[in-house]
Amino acid sequence: MTYLLDANVFIQAKNLHYGLDFCPAFWEWLTAQNSLGRVFTIDKVADEIAAGGDELTDWMALNGACLVRETDQHVAAQFGRVSDWAKNQQYHPAAVHTFLQVADFFLMAHALADGHVVVTHEKPGTSIRTIKIPNACISLGLRFMTPFDMLRRERARFVLPCVAPRDLTP
Repeated sequence: MTYLLDANVFIQAKNLHYGLDFCPAFWEWLTAQNSLGRVFTIDKVADEIAAGGDELTDWMALNGACLVRETDQHVAAQFGRVSDWAKNQQYHPAAVHTFLQVADFFLMAHALADGHVVVTHEKPGTSIRTIKIPNACISLGLRFMTPFDMLRRERARFVLPCVAPRDLTP
């Protein structure tokens, strides 16, 4: 199984659960899984991260060469299927227009082209004003899961070595 990570996986990991400063094991796990051909993201996600201009941008610049899949003709062959789906739903025209311009559209095309499982923090929605990745995945027959589901499925372990407890009394 190969996983294709949405931008929010990286951004929320950095901001919340797996900060680059206190949980380097998460980031090392991503690069290790990438070297095994199991975890990727796409060029459009990397562009979103680059716009942040922060430590995540720096991390992606160092690790993106292998991690990032480029949008090529093989992927572009899926654009019609994804755009036709979006246009034939009950979404507001502005939602469709936005979807067709952002990384989510390209993420769907990459997943269709290569059979990846999409990893995102997004939940399915019912609003006609925004297209959510899980809704697109369900309709397009793609698998999706949260990053936590991916980590559990892959049995990721971020364990500190056993050390003697410190005396914390002053």
